Amino acid sequence: MNSNWIETAQTLSAALPYLQRYDDAIIVIKLGGHAMGSDDAMDLFARDVVLMQQVGINPVIVHGGGPMINDMLARLGVQSEFVNGKRVTDAATVEVVEMVLSGSVNKRIVQAINRQGGRGVGLSGKDAAMIRCEAAQPELGFVGDPVEVNPSVLRQMFEANIIPVIAPLGFGDEGETFNINGDTAAGAIAASLKADRLLLLTDVAGVKDDSGEVVTELTASRIRQLTEDGVIAGGMIPKTETALAALDGGVRAAVILDGRAPNACLLELFTPHGAGSLIRQDS
Repeated sequence: MNSNWIETAQTLSAALPYLQRYDDAIIVIKLGGHAMGSDDAMDLFARDVVLMQQVGINPVIVHGGGPMINDMLARLGVQSEFVNGKRVTDAATVEVVEMVLSGSVNKRIVQAINRQGGRGVGLSGKDAAMIRCEAAQPELGFVGDPVEVNPSVLRQMFEANIIPVIAPLGFGDEGETFNINGDTAAGAIAASLKADRLLLLTDVAGVKDDSGEVVTELTASRIRQLTEDGVIAGGMIPKTETALAALDGGVRAAVILDGRAPNACLLELFTPHGAGSLIRQDS
């Protein structure tokens, strides 16, 4: 008998406690970075998501698309300014943002899921009045902070065995369209669903301590201390802030993990080792 077959069977057997643990769980995944780059990486991610649903998980995908937006703005000759690292989104820019996020980026992910035998459906936070926003900062224009999330349409999709793929856009009280940071949108959606896990796929291995080692488990208070000490800095700060806000909103745990690693989501959910930094509330 082929030894690889035996190893496969043993792997499936070892995963049983985790399959039982996550039966009917809601897992919100923020997709960005390397996993969105190549077609092969996208197909591998989509296969993992379809497998997750097949074993009883309710996955929700929230995606970004900054590099694709930058490319399209350049092609159209639309000038884009930044304030403190954040894109100023005027009326012309938000049209391009919506076209790219709800269009090519969203549908590419949906098609990848469908190719793997899943039933992906793309939507944005504007659909079914899902994400109501207010302006994050006046000087940023149409950049929004979620103030109310209605996840009812997502629950209906779970019942229909549909995998939601959500572009991070929202609506304002005057009917305006808001661009939302992808991590922020994922955290708000996860909190509205009281999700079991929020998985933030990034281009780093996880949260590192002062010696540069990835910390596999952290509490909210440890995150705050590492940030105060300057160990957590730069681009990791908004991700940990998103994780803490999701925990405060009722998410059981958040994980910052390396989206470049093959099968990262499966490793995190179905093995004792995990694949990143798991963050929980203080006990």
